[in-house]
Amino acid sequence: MSKPRLVGLNHVALEVGDVDEALEWYGRIFELELRGRSGQRMAFVDMGDQFVALAAGRTQPPDEHRHFGLVIDDKEAARRALEEAGVEVAPSGRLDFRDPWGNHVEVVDYREIQFTKAESVLRGMGLDGLQKTEKAVEELRAKGLAG
Repeated sequence: MSKPRLVGLNHVALEVGDVDEALEWYGRIFELELRGRSGQRMAFVDMGDQFVALAAGRTQPPDEHRHFGLVIDDKEAARRALEEAGVEVAPSGRLDFRDPWGNHVEVVDYREIQFTKAESVLRGMGLDGLQKTEKAVEELRAKGLAG
C-alpha cells in the first residue's frame, strides 16, 4: 500500500488577539484581499489559490523557533513597510518579524525560492511576469521540476 504524498499547503491559521485589529495591522504591511469571514472570530486573507486565516484568541507566549514562511513578490518593499510600521527587522538579508500577537513570520521573495504558482494563478493575482531567479530555476531543474 502506498503512502499519500504531501502536495502543498492550503492555508495557515494564525492566532491573534482581535481579528479586525490584525487585518488593520497586516494591511499596513501587505496588500490584503479578504476572501471571507466567519463572524468576528476568523477572517480569511486571499493569496490566489491559498489563504491565511486570522483567528481570534491567542493565549500562548510569543513564538521562538516556530514560524511560517510568507511568500511575497517584493521582500525589500516588505522590509520598508515593516520599518515604517515601527517593526524591528534586520537592515538586509533574512527578513523575519513578530506580529503584535507573537506570531513569528519569515518573509521570502517568490523569485528566490522553489515554491511555484501556476501561471494562470499568478495572472489572476495580477502578478504575471513575476519571474524566478536563475538560482531558483536551477534548483527546480535539478529536481526535474523545470524545463
